[in-house]
Amino acid sequence: MAGNWINYIAPVAQLDRVTAYEAAGCWFDSSQAHDLLVVVRCRKKMLKVQQYYMQEALQEARQAFQEDEVPVGAVVVHQGKIIARGHNQVERLKDPTAHAEIIAITSAANYLGTKWLNQVSLYVTIEPCSMCAGALVLARVKKIYFGACDPKTGACGSVVNIVNHKKLNHRIKVTKGILQEECSSLLKNFFSRKRAKKV
Repeated sequence: MAGNWINYIAPVAQLDRVTAYEAAGCWFDSSQAHDLLVVVRCRKKMLKVQQYYMQEALQEARQAFQEDEVPVGAVVVHQGKIIARGHNQVERLKDPTAHAEIIAITSAANYLGTKWLNQVSLYVTIEPCSMCAGALVLARVKKIYFGACDPKTGACGSVVNIVNHKKLNHRIKVTKGILQEECSSLLKNFFSRKRAKKV
């Protein structure tokens, strides 16, 4: 009976095989299992959405790469819409504060006409540094999604954790590792090219 669901009683313990059952046209008779299956579906959908926005941030990072800037890109999302973009422009502007995150949140604040960004999410290709993390806390950004961790300057847990410091008056929910390999690879290629030019 192709295209029809077949009732199949599966214990909750077998939910790690949800996709296999679903592909076979099976459904869970257990209400608890069904609820967990819905959660699995929602998480898959959320991951696709997160990857989409990170791809947009990667486009910004690639633009920075072409401009011979450290390839970091960011986008700000509000109510499902990208309202601001940014990529590193430190060299171009001769400004040490011209990081992708700073440019993006400044643009977002201008777009929304407010200094508080407590209803937006920031997607950035690498873990924000202490300067950017501090700015994100001051702007009261709701969520941060980043691709690659930064073991040298990361301020969302790698070196310090400014965005969730217990003494600060705002804390930000952080999700890391979104398209991590792509984000990391772009940075590695950039610095490899820089080293090759010095030889």
